[in-house]
Amino acid sequence: MHVPDGFIDAPTSAVTGAVAAGALAVSLRGARRELDERTAPLAGLVAAFIFAVQMLNFPVAAGTSGHLLGGALAAILVGPYTGVLCVSVVLLMQGILFADGGLTALGVNITDMAIVTTLVSYAVFRLLVKVLPRGRRTVTAASFAAALLSVPAAAVAFTLIYAVGGTTDVSIGKVATAMIGVHVLIGLGEAAITALTVGAVIAVRPDLVYGARGLQQRLKLRVNGELVDAPTARPVPAAGAAGSHRKLWITGLVASLVLAGFVSFYASANPDGLEKIAHDKGIDRKVEKHASSDSPLAGYGVKDVSDARLSSGLAGVVGVGVTVVAGSAVFWAVRRRRTQDVSPVGTGV
Repeated sequence: MHVPDGFIDAPTSAVTGAVAAGALAVSLRGARRELDERTAPLAGLVAAFIFAVQMLNFPVAAGTSGHLLGGALAAILVGPYTGVLCVSVVLLMQGILFADGGLTALGVNITDMAIVTTLVSYAVFRLLVKVLPRGRRTVTAASFAAALLSVPAAAVAFTLIYAVGGTTDVSIGKVATAMIGVHVLIGLGEAAITALTVGAVIAVRPDLVYGARGLQQRLKLRVNGELVDAPTARPVPAAGAAGSHRKLWITGLVASLVLAGFVSFYASANPDGLEKIAHDKGIDRKVEKHASSDSPLAGYGVKDVSDARLSSGLAGVVGVGVTVVAGSAVFWAVRRRRTQDVSPVGTGV
């Protein structure tokens, strides 16, 4: 789904860039309400995890592969505003360091892969958790459905953007049919990864899952033949919570490093959905050379490292490291701004 330079004309790229900039500004403000001392570190980890899993292309059809987009996963784990920022950090790192996704098309990619996927998936998720019985299974099931729908929604968004500013004369009907068809299949992989990850975090620390807040069922006790709410459990001691949080963060980071540094070498080498369709339909006839094509990490490999396995692994590890540092810096800054806003000095009291 990463759009390279040359697919979309300059005026449309500029408009989507403005849309993306506006959405990021709104998200920075909204993320202040979502991030606290527990979730700020998790948000940086979510960005790194999305980067790592995006390296794991999985086959979806003859000669075509797909990979996680991550909007649904980020929105459910850390909130929709923070989710937009998470995916945007990943796209920025990929574009600058790995020449994946054009720099002039960055606005298109953020609008399509960060904004559309996050908004659509979180809207679907919230609707489902309202109408379904409360519980952890509901959160996992809603995560699956939300992620599944977010990917074809992104395909529709790309088709609309291409209809307005595509640089080649290709039937929009053919583009829409091909994009939506293959991305429904990719959505199944997205849904499985999202549901498994959300379910794993809920099993360990349900309090850290933004989408699960307020959804826990109260335990019922039968007293004199009547069901009553059980007393609220004592909160986890601060030291224990901090230790559990730290363990989750370390586990997530190690998992991300393993996925990007080792497992990614075995990912499908087939072109992803957009790349395959662009080649088959002729959308890529005016593709331009990437501005970062000379980057030492371009193509998810380390320049001058001849061993393919080592080159890919090192690039993945560097990518995870840079993304978690950049993401954590952004989210800690947002968290710090929130603290200042609610302090006596910030409120003018």
